[in-house]
Amino acid sequence: MSSDFIKAELVLDARNGTGESPVWHGAEQALYWVDIPARKLCRWTPATGEASCWLAPEMLACVAMMAGSNGWIAGAESGIFKLQLQDDGQLGFESLAPVSHALPGMRFNDGRCDRQGRFLAGTMLMNMAAGASVGCVYGYQKESGLTKLLDGFITPNGMAFSPDGRTMYLSDSHPSVQSVWAFDYDLDSGTPSNRRLFIDMKPLPGRPDGAAVDADGCYWICGNDAGLVHRFTPDGKLDRSLAVPVKKPAMCAFGGAGLDTLFVTSIRPEGIDLSDQPLAGGVFALRPGVRGLPEPACLN
Repeated sequence: MSSDFIKAELVLDARNGTGESPVWHGAEQALYWVDIPARKLCRWTPATGEASCWLAPEMLACVAMMAGSNGWIAGAESGIFKLQLQDDGQLGFESLAPVSHALPGMRFNDGRCDRQGRFLAGTMLMNMAAGASVGCVYGYQKESGLTKLLDGFITPNGMAFSPDGRTMYLSDSHPSVQSVWAFDYDLDSGTPSNRRLFIDMKPLPGRPDGAAVDADGCYWICGNDAGLVHRFTPDGKLDRSLAVPVKKPAMCAFGGAGLDTLFVTSIRPEGIDLSDQPLAGGVFALRPGVRGLPEPACLN
């Protein structure tokens, strides 16, 4: 299906520095996401059009709902935290597990819960130009804390799980890598194995950024720098590419009452002319004709 037939709608002119980790909260019928450099967790409610933000004491990179509460779990700069939305616009910030980074200047990046409610997230050196392969993927569980699952990444990204949870996808969005891998995923232990190349993005437009999986098991990933969101079939074939009116879409997530809306967050770069993309940093909605899956909550 050509992107010419599906037009992106601006949901919110958020002007996020780096809008990431969109999550649809089904019980609230609201979209949450983070603005990494602004240290904010944001929410938009379609029924009212209301948008709100809460401030954290350090940068948040990825979030997931916590089961049985109105709290959130987040990968931040210095570890994994539980977040509580407060009336004063601040976030309650409870440390769950500190992380020992390989180098100064690192933070968590992309992450989410697996289908069993375990939280996984990757780390990166914020100075991407250094090209340092010091990023790791960790799994968090309350009983055991952080467990290193994978290492050797520059910018781990694009984490997603197949509908049955038995395949984990992960990308490295650094310009020198631009690859997406698939892993066998053990449902009992929460460990990935049998890494193999799923998509080589170098010949395709855009670097592989944040991702989502739809109910058909297809993998959607933002083509950062190309203004596109790509859909790949489970065998790694490019199925379609949908356009958004900004150059740097960052991550996508299915939501809406029928989980048939694909929300896309984006990046508003500093220090460059944005006259050709005035909506950079906005949140967009696409209606691609397929449905997504409910996002699992963290059970820890």
